[in-house]
Formats: sequence, structure tokens, C-alpha cells
Amino acid sequence: QFEMMVPEMFRKERKLMDGEDIDIDDVIENMIDIKSGASPDEKFYWRRNKVQRDVAVAFLLDTSASTAEAIDEGKKNQDDWDAPDDPVEYMVWLRTRRGEQMRRSYKRIIDVEKESMVLLINALEAIGDVYGIYGFSGYGRENVEFYTIKDLQENFSDRVKKRIDRIAPLHATRMGPAIRHTTHKLDQTDARTKILFLISDGRPQDRGYSREGVEKEYAVHDTRMALDEAKDKGINSFCLTVDKNGHDYLKTMCSDMGYEILEDINDLPERLLVLYRRLTM
Repeated sequence: QFEMMVPEMFRKERKLMDGEDIDIDDVIENMIDIKSGASPDEKFYWRRNKVQRDVAVAFLLDTSASTAEAIDEGKKNQDDWDAPDDPVEYMVWLRTRRGEQMRRSYKRIIDVEKESMVLLINALEAIGDVYGIYGFSGYGRENVEFYTIKDLQENFSDRVKKRIDRIAPLHATRMGPAIRHTTHKLDQTDARTKILFLISDGRPQDRGYSREGVEKEYAVHDTRMALDEAKDKGINSFCLTVDKNGHDYLKTMCSDMGYEILEDINDLPERLLVLYRRLTM
């Protein structure tokens, strides 16, 4: 049972008249005081006081077009970059694409993300951690998309369930702004432990943000800068991706902040719980 992960955290309280046991260090200090002629302090007991678990976590979901990729072998892959540049042609392409998705009979990456969120919510509700769930995408620097599925201070409700149902693949993967906005939300909480958990299926990319060539690396470094800014605010970040070729950019993007590449997308729900436990213990 996931609720059993709630740790028994204790703080040692010293210099008490009565308690669980004698503190040897305080006894020695007391003997030194007696020999030196100073007035002894008879408070040399200690006890453990239980510390309340105090965690706030924000899950940031990649809802880019590539999350429409079928996870069943042999299905056609989707690509963030097969969209036309012309705005009118893009809207025609988008309507066609969504029509195809409505007729699908296979499971996609984003479907597994949604299943994972449902399991995670059940676990987090059981242990009482503060949590938020957000989605992000983008279509150029003027169209950064950030969606609140469940805000940090919001109670779980039927409205949250409906938002989860409506999660759908959108455009590109503009990570930096989404991470910065999530960082701002976490920074407003008073939790002792703050975690930003990024779930993605590929490298950061968007129009004018990471096309092949020079801009491709700019997106990685901008994301790294956003994660550094979160770290400076006392927020621990972790990235979980299903991109099997992710090491080439993740070692730069995440560095010492921690990341993991999931070999099988079907393991996402279980792996999320394992990693969350590890990060908050």
C-alpha cells in the first residue's frame, strides 16, 4: 500500500527533565560543570518528536503532438514537426489530425500519462501530500501553452477528473517557460520539500526555439537554465522521459538534478510511484 511510504521522521529534543533516555553528551557536560564549580544543569534527558510530513510536488506533463504516438508496435509514429508552417494550412492539418485521433483504436503515450496521473492521485490523496498537475505545449514564442489540470491548493474533485479526461496531444515541446511558471507556483507554497517532476517523451523543441542547427541546442540550454532557477529557489527537479535517445541532451539539460529514461512506456504508472517515493523519503 502506497500510504505506507509515509516516513517516521523524528527530531531529537534535548536538555529535558524527563524523556526517553539519557543524553550522554549532556551528562558529561553536567559532570564538567560540577567539577568546575559551576551550577549543574539537571536537564540531560532527550526524546524524539515526530515531524509532520511536509511535501509539495508539481507534475508537469508534456502534451506535445508527439505524445499521440501509438505505443503498439507497428503503428505510425507522430511527429511534432510534420505540421506545415503556414497558419491556414496548419489549422487544416490540425483538424485532420484530430479527426484521425478520434477514430483511433490503439493506446498512445498520452493515454499512459493519463492513467499514471489517476494512479498517482489515488496515492497522493492517501498520504496527504500537496500536489499539482499541469500540462504544457507551445506553437512559437507568442503561443506558450500551460494548462492547469489540478492546482497545488485545489482539492481533488469531479472537475479535476474532467480535466484529466480532456488532456490531449497539442503542439510542440516548449519546456523552459512551463518550468518557470511551475517554479513560480511551487515557490508560493510553504512546504519544506518542494519537487518539480517533469514527464516528457522527447527533447525541448518548438518553432523558433529548437529547429535543426544552432537553435536546437538553445532549447536544451534554456530548459537547463529554467531548472537551475528552480534549484536556486530550493526546488528539487526530476525528469522522467520515454525518449530512448535522450542521454545526448538530458545529461546537459538535467545534469546533477536527476533524470531517468524509461525503456517501456507501459511501466510509467508503476515507475512514477517508485520514483516519487524515492524523491520524498
